[in-house]
Amino acid sequence: MSDTEEPAGTPSEEEDFGDSRTYDPDFKGPVANRSCTDVLCCMIFLLCIIGYIVLGLVAWVHGDPRRAAYPTDSQGHFCGQKGTPNENKTILFYFNLLRCTSPSVMLNLQCPTTQICVSKCPQRFLTYVEMQLLYTKDKSYWEDYRQFCKTTAKPAKSLTQLLLDDDCPTAIFPSKPFLQRCFPDFSTKNGTLTIGSRMVFQDGNGKTRSVIELRDAANGINKLLDAKSLGLKVFEDYATTWYWILIGLTIAMFLSWIFLILLRFIAGCLFWVFMIGVIGIIGYGIWYCYQEYIKLQEHPSSVLTIYDIGIQTSISLYFQLKQTWFTFMIILCIIEVTVILMLIFLRNRIRVAIILLKEGSKAIGYIPSTLVYPALTFILLSICICYWVVTAVFLATSGVPVYKVIAPEGHCIHENQTCDPEIFNTTEIAKACPGALCSFAFYGGKSLYHQYIPTFHVYNLFVFLWLINFVIALGQCALAGAFATYYWAMKKPDDIPRYPLFTSFGRAIRYHTGSLAFGSLIIALIQMFKIILEYLDHRLKRTQNTLSKFLQCCLRCCFWCLENAIKFLNRNAYIMIAIYGRNFCRSAKDAFNLLMRNVLKVAVTDEVTYFVLFLGKILVAGSIGVLAFLFFTQRLPVIAQGPTSLNYYWVPLLTVIFGSYLIAHGFFSVYAMCVETIFICFCEDLERNDGSTEKPYFITPNLHGILIKKQLVPQKQKE
Repeated sequence: MSDTEEPAGTPSEEEDFGDSRTYDPDFKGPVANRSCTDVLCCMIFLLCIIGYIVLGLVAWVHGDPRRAAYPTDSQGHFCGQKGTPNENKTILFYFNLLRCTSPSVMLNLQCPTTQICVSKCPQRFLTYVEMQLLYTKDKSYWEDYRQFCKTTAKPAKSLTQLLLDDDCPTAIFPSKPFLQRCFPDFSTKNGTLTIGSRMVFQDGNGKTRSVIELRDAANGINKLLDAKSLGLKVFEDYATTWYWILIGLTIAMFLSWIFLILLRFIAGCLFWVFMIGVIGIIGYGIWYCYQEYIKLQEHPSSVLTIYDIGIQTSISLYFQLKQTWFTFMIILCIIEVTVILMLIFLRNRIRVAIILLKEGSKAIGYIPSTLVYPALTFILLSICICYWVVTAVFLATSGVPVYKVIAPEGHCIHENQTCDPEIFNTTEIAKACPGALCSFAFYGGKSLYHQYIPTFHVYNLFVFLWLINFVIALGQCALAGAFATYYWAMKKPDDIPRYPLFTSFGRAIRYHTGSLAFGSLIIALIQMFKIILEYLDHRLKRTQNTLSKFLQCCLRCCFWCLENAIKFLNRNAYIMIAIYGRNFCRSAKDAFNLLMRNVLKVAVTDEVTYFVLFLGKILVAGSIGVLAFLFFTQRLPVIAQGPTSLNYYWVPLLTVIFGSYLIAHGFFSVYAMCVETIFICFCEDLERNDGSTEKPYFITPNLHGILIKKQLVPQKQKE
């Protein structure tokens, strides 16, 4: 059997992965004469967008974002809202905070006690009975006490009638506002927790209570407010540092732009800058973590342990643990060694990737508008994100106040039933459940719209994911068309038509909206399944066993692999759509077959090129991150004075690092799409032409020789 013969029963390459391209003298790049593709998917996509717009308008009519910003009393009225009787009453007051230790606090997300809006918090201990005794001598005691009662309250009621009408609290104690709510004014005296120098107090019902009980009740509410507290502190940090964050992101944008320009002229030298810079930044992180670890090791009296901290929302406390810095140091060491090993073992393939980047630099140099396109993508993505957030907020605050029965002792058969606070005391529920309250629960309603609000939230999220992926697909297809026009021009740049990016963008919108929507729909469905999986994991976390956790991890891994595989196939399908103008399924099939017929070249070039560009992204984000860290931690006083009143310095720091990476990713993705398009066109070029005078290659001889050489080396090794 000769070397060229195939073993019996083995199908040929063409039979496995389709027929190779043949020479076509009329083929000059992206086909101009094309028609609309995947029209049905286009129509469904447009109908979903129209429905999305209608949903946003309906949510805007029914929703009120002020409900998320202001605390709400038991009647569903806002505290501190302008133009209402509560305009000057900005603080929420709880009649009986001790009831907040009830299990219904976490079940109903409400404390089972009457809540009213007040202008200030109590400043002293006083029971209602004590106030009545003092009222006969001094009327001012009632004037001070009535601030924490309903407007219909009177000072001459018996304690039994007071409890029945629920017009006033049975007792007040020193408090201070926190998150627009009155909380006990705790203090420590000689290591003992006190309130107003007291460790015990009267609750107004004839019982003596300890400060510990009040602290437990306050902690019951704090569990509901911890997330909001963290959110408010983060918001304060953003309000303090937003302009510094913008400056850091602007520097990242210019640095990315400079790197892209330099790639055209000194790609090889710039790769060494990427490599040394990334290794240096990771090395600096290792050194800093080691210094912090040694500092805490040398001062054992100031060292906390994980048992001292427990579970806290204050993340900054964890940075006082030597274990934290030791863990960071180990992680960075592993990353450093991994990067160095990859650079050593991939050194030959990296040379090929650099040559591809040089060719991509020429394409971008001839089509400079491609460097501006990431700004358009960023604007479109920002619009989608803002619309999704606004719609979600309006949906969450839609409806009218809904009141539910809340039993302080949690033993009422009518608990969680809806009720009317105006007539609640005259109903059978009040008689069957003494002490039960009809309190505001949430905003909702019984209309068809309110019943389907959870469904609308799911629809809002799904269309958001679809739009985000569509915007990314549109950018990839538009860039692919422009770079394919560059590749298939025999005399560059003379044969490149004017405005290739604008022409490609117009073709993608006019003819292939349906195909791009089809591809992005597949990604959106996978991402939606991942979100549902995470949601179920969160809801069922307490009931999971070892087997279910193992299956959960397997599903996560499978969905992650599936998503990345589909994204890779979609990118190449969009390139085929940009060149030939066929529907999504046909383009995906052609792209897959072409890649499989050139699988050795794919292994040599594709992922290695992405690795080189990834180093550039890490360098941009890392260098800006180091500067931001030194600035926000007051280590650069010579250059500029950073903000000194931050709750968490890591909030603006992580924002700058993550934002810088996204900006660098947006700019470097232009190079990635350019290299991938050139590679697909190169594979097509090899099949269509043979390098003769009649069928010349469109690729440069240097790049052709390198790629062919790298393809043949593994084959010779096999022989």
